[in-house]
Amino acid sequence: MRSLLFILCVLGQAHAADWPQFLGPARASAAVGEAPLAGTAEPEVMWNHKLGSGHAGAVVAKGKVIVCHRVGDEVITEALDAAGGKPLWKHSHPTDYRDSFGFDSGPRAVPCIAEGKVITHGPEGIVQALDFETGALLWSHDTAAEFESPQGYFGRACSPLVTAGKVLLNIGGKNAQGGAGIIALDVQTGKPVWQATDDEAGYSSPIVLPEDPAVSVFFTRRGILLTQTSDGKVLADETFRADIDASVNAAAPVACGDGKLLFSAAYDVGVGLWQWDKAGRKLTNLWKKTDVLDCHYTTPVYHDGHVYGLHGRQESGMTLRCISVADGKVAWEAPDSIRGGTLIRVGDKMLLHSEDGELWIFKAEADKFELLSRSQIPRAGHRSHAAFANGLLYARDAEKMVVVKVR
Repeated sequence: MRSLLFILCVLGQAHAADWPQFLGPARASAAVGEAPLAGTAEPEVMWNHKLGSGHAGAVVAKGKVIVCHRVGDEVITEALDAAGGKPLWKHSHPTDYRDSFGFDSGPRAVPCIAEGKVITHGPEGIVQALDFETGALLWSHDTAAEFESPQGYFGRACSPLVTAGKVLLNIGGKNAQGGAGIIALDVQTGKPVWQATDDEAGYSSPIVLPEDPAVSVFFTRRGILLTQTSDGKVLADETFRADIDASVNAAAPVACGDGKLLFSAAYDVGVGLWQWDKAGRKLTNLWKKTDVLDCHYTTPVYHDGHVYGLHGRQESGMTLRCISVADGKVAWEAPDSIRGGTLIRVGDKMLLHSEDGELWIFKAEADKFELLSRSQIPRAGHRSHAAFANGLLYARDAEKMVVVKVR
Protein backbone atom coordinates (compact mmCIF):
# COMPACT_ATOMS: atom_id res chain seq x y z
CA MET A 1 0.00 0.00 0.00
CA ARG A 2 2.87 2.36 0.80
CA SER A 3 4.34 1.79 -2.66
CA LEU A 4 1.00 2.57 -4.31
CA LEU A 5 0.66 5.83 -2.38
CA PHE A 6 4.20 6.82 -3.40
CA ILE A 7 3.42 6.20 -7.06
CA LEU A 8 0.23 8.23 -6.89
CA CYS A 9 2.24 11.19 -5.60
CA VAL A 10 5.08 10.79 -8.09
CA LEU A 11 2.78 10.50 -11.09
CA GLY A 12 1.12 13.85 -10.67
CA GLN A 13 -0.63 13.99 -7.30
CA ALA A 14 -3.52 11.87 -8.60
CA HIS A 15 -6.79 12.13 -6.71
CA ALA A 16 -8.90 9.14 -5.77
CA ALA A 17 -11.18 8.11 -8.66
CA ASP A 18 -9.01 9.86 -11.28
CA TRP A 19 -7.51 8.08 -14.30
CA PRO A 20 -4.63 10.43 -15.15
CA GLN A 21 -2.48 8.25 -17.41
CA PHE A 22 -2.25 5.08 -19.46
CA LEU A 23 -3.50 2.10 -17.42
CA GLY A 24 -4.77 4.30 -14.60
CA PRO A 25 -3.43 5.88 -11.39
CA ALA A 26 -0.75 3.28 -10.62
CA ARG A 27 -0.34 2.13 -14.24
CA ALA A 28 -1.84 -1.21 -13.25
CA SER A 29 -5.13 -1.20 -15.22
CA ALA A 30 -6.93 -0.76 -11.91
CA ALA A 31 -9.23 1.98 -10.66
CA VAL A 32 -8.56 3.52 -7.25
CA GLY A 33 -11.09 5.01 -4.82
CA GLU A 34 -14.15 3.81 -6.72
CA ALA A 35 -17.43 2.56 -5.24
CA PRO A 36 -18.04 -1.20 -5.60
CA LEU A 37 -19.80 -2.34 -8.76
CA ALA A 38 -22.81 -4.62 -8.74
CA GLY A 39 -21.97 -5.56 -12.30
CA THR A 40 -25.44 -6.70 -13.31
CA ALA A 41 -27.17 -3.42 -14.26
CA GLU A 42 -27.20 -2.26 -17.88
CA PRO A 43 -24.65 0.57 -18.39
CA GLU A 44 -26.29 3.94 -19.04
CA VAL A 45 -24.94 6.18 -21.82
CA MET A 46 -24.35 9.63 -20.28
CA TRP A 47 -22.91 11.53 -23.25
CA ASN A 48 -20.73 11.18 -26.32
CA HIS A 49 -18.32 13.41 -28.23
CA LYS A 50 -17.34 13.27 -31.90
CA LEU A 51 -13.67 12.47 -32.55
CA GLY A 52 -11.33 12.23 -35.49
CA SER A 53 -8.92 9.36 -36.11
CA GLY A 54 -6.50 7.77 -33.66
CA HIS A 55 -6.19 5.01 -31.08
CA ALA A 56 -5.28 7.11 -28.04
CA GLY A 57 -7.56 6.51 -25.06
CA ALA A 58 -8.80 9.23 -22.73
CA VAL A 59 -7.43 10.33 -19.35
CA VAL A 60 -9.40 11.92 -16.51
CA ALA A 61 -8.41 14.19 -13.60
CA LYS A 62 -10.04 16.88 -11.47
CA GLY A 63 -13.29 16.86 -13.41
CA LYS A 64 -11.69 17.05 -16.87
CA VAL A 65 -11.35 14.39 -19.52
CA ILE A 66 -8.48 14.82 -21.99
CA VAL A 67 -8.46 13.10 -25.36
CA CYS A 68 -6.15 13.26 -28.41
CA HIS A 69 -7.26 12.64 -31.98
CA ARG A 70 -6.57 13.77 -35.53
CA VAL A 71 -8.67 15.90 -37.85
CA GLY A 72 -7.18 16.58 -41.28
CA ASP A 73 -3.49 17.36 -40.85
CA GLU A 74 -3.71 18.36 -37.20
CA VAL A 75 -3.35 16.45 -33.95
CA ILE A 76 -5.93 17.85 -31.56
CA THR A 77 -5.77 17.63 -27.79
CA GLU A 78 -8.93 18.77 -26.07
CA ALA A 79 -10.34 19.01 -22.57
CA LEU A 80 -14.00 18.35 -21.84
CA ASP A 81 -16.08 18.44 -18.70
CA ALA A 82 -15.87 14.86 -17.46
CA ALA A 83 -19.45 14.72 -16.22
CA GLY A 84 -21.27 16.18 -19.21
CA GLY A 85 -18.85 16.66 -22.13
CA LYS A 86 -18.85 20.47 -22.30
CA PRO A 87 -15.79 21.68 -24.27
CA LEU A 88 -13.26 23.48 -22.06
CA TRP A 89 -10.19 24.02 -24.26
CA LYS A 90 -8.53 22.76 -27.41
CA HIS A 91 -4.96 22.73 -28.70
CA SER A 92 -3.71 21.58 -32.10
CA HIS A 93 -0.42 21.10 -33.89
CA PRO A 94 0.30 20.08 -37.50
CA THR A 95 1.29 16.53 -38.36
CA ASP A 96 2.58 14.94 -41.55
CA TYR A 97 2.44 11.35 -40.29
CA ARG A 98 1.12 8.76 -42.72
CA ASP A 99 0.74 5.16 -41.67
CA SER A 100 2.99 2.92 -43.77
CA PHE A 101 0.28 0.26 -44.11
CA GLY A 102 -2.56 2.66 -44.86
CA PHE A 103 -4.15 2.20 -41.44
CA ASP A 104 -5.26 4.90 -39.03
CA SER A 105 -2.88 7.91 -39.04
CA GLY A 106 -4.06 9.45 -35.77
CA PRO A 107 -2.27 9.47 -32.38
CA ARG A 108 -1.68 6.17 -30.63
CA ALA A 109 -0.23 7.20 -27.27
CA VAL A 110 -2.50 7.90 -24.29
CA PRO A 111 -1.68 11.34 -22.77
CA CYS A 112 -0.42 11.76 -19.21
CA ILE A 113 -1.71 14.33 -16.70
CA ALA A 114 1.02 15.23 -14.21
CA GLU A 115 2.38 18.26 -12.37
CA GLY A 116 -0.28 20.58 -13.78
CA LYS A 117 0.47 19.51 -17.34
CA VAL A 118 -0.88 17.30 -20.08
CA ILE A 119 1.96 15.43 -21.79
CA THR A 120 1.26 14.09 -25.27
CA HIS A 121 3.29 11.99 -27.73
CA GLY A 122 2.21 12.13 -31.36
CA PRO A 123 2.80 9.45 -34.04
CA GLU A 124 5.14 11.85 -35.87
CA GLY A 125 7.36 11.99 -32.76
CA ILE A 126 6.31 15.34 -31.26
CA VAL A 127 6.19 15.39 -27.43
CA GLN A 128 4.33 18.36 -25.96
CA ALA A 129 3.39 19.72 -22.55
CA LEU A 130 0.15 21.69 -22.30
CA ASP A 131 -1.16 23.60 -19.32
CA PHE A 132 -3.83 21.41 -17.71
CA GLU A 133 -6.10 24.36 -16.87
CA THR A 134 -5.92 26.30 -20.14
CA GLY A 135 -4.41 24.06 -22.84
CA ALA A 136 -1.64 26.60 -23.49
CA LEU A 137 1.54 25.13 -25.00
CA LEU A 138 4.34 25.05 -22.43
CA TRP A 139 6.99 23.23 -24.44
CA SER A 140 7.42 20.98 -27.47
CA HIS A 141 10.14 18.49 -28.36
CA ASP A 142 10.64 16.81 -31.73
CA THR A 143 12.12 13.37 -31.05
CA ALA A 144 12.37 12.56 -34.76
CA ALA A 145 14.52 15.64 -35.40
CA GLU A 146 16.74 15.45 -32.32
CA PHE A 147 16.93 11.71 -31.68
CA GLU A 148 16.11 10.25 -35.12
CA SER A 149 13.18 8.38 -33.64
CA PRO A 150 12.00 6.07 -36.45
CA GLN A 151 8.39 5.71 -37.54
CA GLY A 152 8.43 1.93 -37.18
CA TYR A 153 5.52 -0.16 -38.41
CA PHE A 154 2.68 1.95 -37.03
CA GLY A 155 4.12 5.25 -35.78
CA ARG A 156 5.37 6.33 -32.37
CA ALA A 157 3.07 4.92 -29.70
CA CYS A 158 4.74 4.97 -26.27
CA SER A 159 2.50 6.63 -23.67
CA PRO A 160 4.55 9.08 -21.56
CA LEU A 161 5.55 8.07 -18.04
CA VAL A 162 6.10 11.04 -15.70
CA THR A 163 8.14 10.24 -12.60
CA ALA A 164 10.74 12.05 -10.50
CA GLY A 165 10.40 15.22 -12.59
CA LYS A 166 11.09 13.41 -15.86
CA VAL A 167 9.11 12.27 -18.90
CA LEU A 168 10.27 8.78 -19.85
CA LEU A 169 9.72 7.37 -23.35
CA ASN A 170 10.87 4.43 -25.45
CA ILE A 171 11.44 6.09 -28.84
CA GLY A 172 14.08 3.80 -30.37
CA GLY A 173 16.24 6.74 -31.41
CA LYS A 174 19.88 7.72 -31.72
CA ASN A 175 21.93 10.85 -32.36
CA ALA A 176 25.49 12.13 -32.24
CA GLN A 177 25.68 11.23 -28.54
CA GLY A 178 24.83 7.59 -29.26
CA GLY A 179 21.86 5.37 -28.48
CA ALA A 180 18.58 6.99 -27.54
CA GLY A 181 16.28 4.00 -27.37
CA ILE A 182 15.08 5.33 -24.01
CA ILE A 183 15.02 9.06 -23.27
CA ALA A 184 14.17 11.26 -20.31
CA LEU A 185 12.93 14.84 -20.78
CA ASP A 186 12.64 17.41 -18.02
CA VAL A 187 8.92 17.70 -17.28
CA GLN A 188 9.19 21.47 -16.65
CA THR A 189 11.18 22.44 -19.75
CA GLY A 190 11.11 19.52 -22.19
CA LYS A 191 14.89 19.53 -22.39
CA PRO A 192 16.67 16.16 -22.62
CA VAL A 193 18.02 14.90 -19.31
CA TRP A 194 19.54 11.63 -20.45
CA GLN A 195 19.43 9.03 -23.24
CA ALA A 196 20.29 5.34 -23.06
CA THR A 197 20.41 2.04 -24.99
CA ASP A 198 20.06 1.12 -28.65
CA ASP A 199 16.72 -0.62 -28.10
CA GLU A 200 14.13 -0.08 -30.79
CA ALA A 201 10.70 1.08 -29.72
CA GLY A 202 7.78 -1.32 -29.76
CA TYR A 203 4.24 -0.45 -28.77
CA SER A 204 4.61 -1.03 -25.05
CA SER A 205 4.73 1.77 -22.46
CA PRO A 206 6.85 1.76 -19.28
CA ILE A 207 5.88 1.48 -15.61
CA VAL A 208 7.53 2.34 -12.31
CA LEU A 209 8.51 -0.64 -10.17
CA PRO A 210 6.19 -0.32 -7.13
CA GLU A 211 8.64 -1.83 -4.64
CA ASP A 212 11.56 0.23 -5.97
CA PRO A 213 10.17 3.50 -7.45
CA ALA A 214 13.61 4.71 -8.53
CA VAL A 215 13.53 1.93 -11.14
CA SER A 216 11.59 2.21 -14.41
CA VAL A 217 10.57 -0.89 -16.35
CA PHE A 218 10.37 -1.07 -20.17
CA PHE A 219 9.35 -3.74 -22.66
CA THR A 220 11.16 -2.63 -25.79
CA ARG A 221 11.01 -4.25 -29.21
CA ARG A 222 13.97 -6.40 -28.19
CA GLY A 223 12.90 -7.30 -24.67
CA ILE A 224 13.10 -6.42 -20.99
CA LEU A 225 14.91 -3.34 -19.76
CA LEU A 226 15.12 -1.86 -16.27
CA THR A 227 16.69 1.58 -15.91
CA GLN A 228 17.64 3.88 -13.08
CA THR A 229 15.29 6.83 -13.45
CA SER A 230 17.77 9.41 -12.22
CA ASP A 231 20.41 8.90 -14.92
CA GLY A 232 19.28 6.14 -17.30
CA LYS A 233 21.76 3.57 -16.04
CA VAL A 234 20.74 0.13 -17.28
CA LEU A 235 20.14 -2.19 -14.33
CA ALA A 236 18.78 -5.25 -16.14
CA ASP A 237 18.66 -6.22 -19.79
CA GLU A 238 17.23 -9.42 -21.26
CA THR A 239 16.13 -10.37 -24.76
CA PHE A 240 12.50 -11.50 -24.90
CA ARG A 241 11.09 -11.20 -28.40
CA ALA A 242 9.99 -13.16 -31.45
CA ASP A 243 12.43 -14.75 -33.88
CA ILE A 244 10.65 -13.17 -36.86
CA ASP A 245 11.22 -9.51 -37.69
CA ALA A 246 7.55 -8.79 -38.44
CA SER A 247 6.54 -8.80 -34.77
CA VAL A 248 5.97 -6.38 -31.91
CA ASN A 249 6.03 -6.28 -28.12
CA ALA A 250 2.96 -4.25 -27.21
CA ALA A 251 1.62 -5.13 -23.75
CA ALA A 252 3.06 -3.11 -20.85
CA PRO A 253 5.03 -4.79 -18.05
CA VAL A 254 2.82 -5.99 -15.19
CA ALA A 255 3.87 -5.62 -11.54
CA CYS A 256 2.69 -8.69 -9.60
CA GLY A 257 3.76 -7.79 -6.05
CA ASP A 258 6.97 -8.37 -4.07
CA GLY A 259 9.18 -7.23 -6.94
CA LYS A 260 7.75 -9.69 -9.46
CA LEU A 261 7.28 -8.55 -13.08
CA LEU A 262 5.31 -10.28 -15.81
CA PHE A 263 5.93 -9.78 -19.55
CA SER A 264 3.88 -11.23 -22.37
CA ALA A 265 3.80 -11.05 -26.18
CA ALA A 266 2.37 -12.91 -29.17
CA TYR A 267 4.32 -14.24 -32.20
CA ASP A 268 5.37 -17.36 -30.21
CA VAL A 269 7.08 -15.29 -27.50
CA GLY A 270 4.77 -16.31 -24.65
CA VAL A 271 4.66 -15.12 -21.06
CA GLY A 272 7.26 -15.06 -18.31
CA LEU A 273 7.73 -13.97 -14.71
CA TRP A 274 10.85 -12.25 -13.38
CA GLN A 275 11.95 -11.36 -9.85
CA TRP A 276 13.68 -8.06 -9.09
CA ASP A 277 16.10 -8.22 -6.15
CA LYS A 278 16.19 -4.68 -4.79
CA ALA A 279 19.17 -5.27 -2.51
CA GLY A 280 21.26 -7.14 -5.06
CA ARG A 281 20.04 -5.03 -8.02
CA LYS A 282 19.45 -8.18 -10.04
CA LEU A 283 16.62 -9.50 -12.23
CA THR A 284 16.04 -13.28 -12.30
CA ASN A 285 13.64 -15.27 -14.46
CA LEU A 286 11.30 -17.54 -12.48
CA TRP A 287 9.45 -19.19 -15.38
CA LYS A 288 8.58 -18.84 -19.08
CA LYS A 289 5.75 -20.48 -21.01
CA THR A 290 4.24 -20.33 -24.49
CA ASP A 291 0.63 -20.86 -25.49
CA VAL A 292 -0.54 -19.85 -22.02
CA LEU A 293 -1.04 -16.07 -22.16
CA ASP A 294 0.46 -14.75 -25.39
CA CYS A 295 -0.77 -11.13 -25.38
CA HIS A 296 -0.91 -9.43 -28.77
CA TYR A 297 -1.51 -5.89 -27.48
CA THR A 298 -3.67 -6.07 -24.35
CA THR A 299 -1.88 -5.46 -21.05
CA PRO A 300 -2.88 -8.17 -18.53
CA VAL A 301 -4.26 -7.20 -15.13
CA TYR A 302 -2.87 -8.54 -11.84
CA HIS A 303 -5.12 -9.26 -8.87
CA ASP A 304 -4.68 -11.44 -5.81
CA GLY A 305 -2.04 -13.84 -7.12
CA HIS A 306 -3.48 -14.17 -10.62
CA VAL A 307 -3.31 -12.36 -13.94
CA TYR A 308 -6.25 -11.81 -16.28
CA GLY A 309 -5.53 -11.28 -19.97
CA LEU A 310 -6.35 -11.99 -23.61
CA HIS A 311 -4.46 -14.88 -25.18
CA GLY A 312 -3.76 -15.08 -28.91
CA ARG A 313 -3.49 -12.93 -32.01
CA GLN A 314 -6.13 -10.37 -32.95
CA GLU A 315 -6.34 -11.71 -36.50
CA SER A 316 -7.27 -15.25 -35.40
CA GLY A 317 -9.28 -14.41 -32.28
CA MET A 318 -8.36 -14.10 -28.62
CA THR A 319 -9.55 -15.93 -25.53
CA LEU A 320 -9.94 -14.42 -22.08
CA ARG A 321 -7.83 -16.31 -19.55
CA CYS A 322 -6.87 -16.24 -15.90
CA ILE A 323 -3.46 -17.67 -14.99
CA SER A 324 -1.60 -18.20 -11.73
CA VAL A 325 1.38 -15.93 -11.17
CA ALA A 326 3.15 -18.58 -9.08
CA ASP A 327 3.51 -21.14 -11.87
CA GLY A 328 1.77 -19.84 -15.02
CA LYS A 329 -0.95 -22.49 -14.95
CA VAL A 330 -4.26 -21.59 -16.60
CA ALA A 331 -6.95 -21.25 -13.91
CA TRP A 332 -9.81 -20.76 -16.39
CA GLU A 333 -10.67 -19.73 -19.92
CA ALA A 334 -13.85 -17.95 -21.02
CA PRO A 335 -15.96 -19.97 -23.46
CA ASP A 336 -16.36 -17.28 -26.16
CA SER A 337 -13.45 -15.94 -28.20
CA ILE A 338 -13.26 -12.26 -29.23
CA ARG A 339 -11.25 -10.19 -31.74
CA GLY A 340 -9.53 -8.25 -28.98
CA GLY A 341 -10.06 -5.66 -26.29
CA THR A 342 -8.68 -4.06 -23.13
CA LEU A 343 -9.16 -4.73 -19.43
CA ILE A 344 -9.74 -2.64 -16.29
CA ARG A 345 -10.21 -3.86 -12.71
CA VAL A 346 -12.66 -2.03 -10.45
CA GLY A 347 -12.55 -3.61 -7.00
CA ASP A 348 -13.55 -7.26 -7.31
CA LYS A 349 -14.93 -6.83 -10.83
CA MET A 350 -13.23 -6.76 -14.23
CA LEU A 351 -14.35 -4.69 -17.21
CA LEU A 352 -13.51 -5.91 -20.71
CA HIS A 353 -14.09 -3.39 -23.51
CA SER A 354 -13.91 -5.45 -26.68
CA GLU A 355 -12.98 -4.44 -30.22
CA ASP A 356 -16.56 -5.26 -31.13
CA GLY A 357 -17.74 -2.46 -28.84
CA GLU A 358 -19.05 -4.75 -26.11
CA LEU A 359 -18.60 -4.26 -22.38
CA TRP A 360 -18.19 -7.47 -20.40
CA ILE A 361 -18.32 -7.31 -16.61
CA PHE A 362 -17.07 -10.42 -14.83
CA LYS A 363 -15.80 -11.37 -11.39
CA ALA A 364 -12.09 -10.99 -10.67
CA GLU A 365 -11.94 -14.49 -9.21
CA ALA A 366 -9.62 -17.35 -10.04
CA ASP A 367 -12.04 -20.18 -9.19
CA LYS A 368 -14.13 -19.87 -12.36
CA PHE A 369 -15.19 -17.47 -15.09
CA GLU A 370 -18.42 -15.78 -14.06
CA LEU A 371 -19.82 -13.26 -16.53
CA LEU A 372 -22.18 -10.79 -14.84
CA SER A 373 -23.27 -8.72 -17.83
CA ARG A 374 -22.57 -8.20 -21.53
CA SER A 375 -23.77 -5.11 -23.38
CA GLN A 376 -23.02 -3.05 -26.49
CA ILE A 377 -21.60 0.47 -26.00
CA PRO A 378 -19.76 2.14 -28.95
CA ARG A 379 -19.60 0.73 -32.46
CA ALA A 380 -17.15 -2.04 -33.31
CA GLY A 381 -13.60 -1.93 -34.57
CA HIS A 382 -11.31 -0.07 -32.19
CA ARG A 383 -8.29 -0.84 -29.98
CA SER A 384 -8.02 2.22 -27.75
CA HIS A 385 -7.75 1.67 -23.99
CA ALA A 386 -10.73 2.95 -22.01
CA ALA A 387 -10.51 5.04 -18.81
CA PHE A 388 -12.61 4.58 -15.67
CA ALA A 389 -13.21 7.43 -13.22
CA ASN A 390 -15.99 8.27 -10.77
CA GLY A 391 -18.16 5.41 -11.94
CA LEU A 392 -17.90 6.40 -15.62
CA LEU A 393 -16.24 4.42 -18.40
CA TYR A 394 -14.73 6.58 -21.17
CA ALA A 395 -14.48 4.42 -24.29
CA ARG A 396 -13.87 5.48 -27.88
CA ASP A 397 -14.24 4.09 -31.36
CA ALA A 398 -13.31 5.41 -34.80
CA GLU A 399 -15.93 8.18 -34.66
CA LYS A 400 -16.62 9.26 -31.09
CA MET A 401 -16.00 8.89 -27.38
CA VAL A 402 -18.88 7.27 -25.51
CA VAL A 403 -19.22 7.79 -21.74
CA VAL A 404 -21.29 5.26 -19.86
CA LYS A 405 -22.22 4.96 -16.20
CA VAL A 406 -21.36 1.53 -14.83
CA ARG A 407 -23.43 0.71 -11.76
